[in-house]
Amino acid sequence: MTYPLSDLALARRLERAEGAAARGVVQARARVVPERGACWTEVGGALAMFDGAASPVTQTFALGMQEPATPAILDELEAFFRKRGAPVNHEVSPVADVATIALLVDRGYHPIELTSVMYRPIAAELALASPSPRVIVRPIAAPEATVWAQTAAAGWSDQGADLSGFIHETTRTLSAADGYHLFLAEIDGRPVAAGGLAIHGGVAMLAGASTIPDARRQGAQLALLHERLRYGVAAGCDLAMMGALPGSGSQRNAERHGFRIAYTRIKWRLRMPEADA
Repeated sequence: MTYPLSDLALARRLERAEGAAARGVVQARARVVPERGACWTEVGGALAMFDGAASPVTQTFALGMQEPATPAILDELEAFFRKRGAPVNHEVSPVADVATIALLVDRGYHPIELTSVMYRPIAAELALASPSPRVIVRPIAAPEATVWAQTAAAGWSDQGADLSGFIHETTRTLSAADGYHLFLAEIDGRPVAAGGLAIHGGVAMLAGASTIPDARRQGAQLALLHERLRYGVAAGCDLAMMGALPGSGSQRNAERHGFRIAYTRIKWRLRMPEADA
């Protein structure tokens, strides 16, 4: 298995794929929940998404990747978010032009989040452990969106918050998003795990997967991984990507299955003047 070099070309491809996936979600949200006011724009090669002031999708992708960030570019991006009452967040690859970081610091941005951006080549032979034959994974049909949402919500139920309403709305959006696919894992006919996959430019991007608590450690996550990568290969992808919290169990598990860290990305937030008053 030959890995592409972790360089600017790879970073551009990964960042653009994730930005395109976010754009698909925002466009679907605009159709499914028009009152949200979801929209996007592109400035200087950066994709800026608004999906609601509190949404994690509300940020930019690929800033500084296609061309250096400039004060004029940041002025326009900041105006896009401020007009909608949203915080100004940029998730920036360290492979981007080095002047981008200095510019953000000079303008009052501070780091708020780190993500390990991980990748691996994929082909017909995935070089993964064989999933348990008890676990059946398949992409869902549109009428099964409610079942997918219920399974995903149950998988996150032990995180200390009721996410069911958020997940149900998100499921309606994801099932309508171009290039986005939802997968369900079943054991003996019972839905036990859910996951997503976004496809763009030959990159298969794995989205958050969860397993209901009483069905964990039975191979559902491996089966979900295997089937989503297989689906990506069939769709013409040659590369898979995912994001994980640095040093987390998700990162370690991905590394066990052939993923490598391409770079650690930083999310920068603009410090609002009133916050310092």
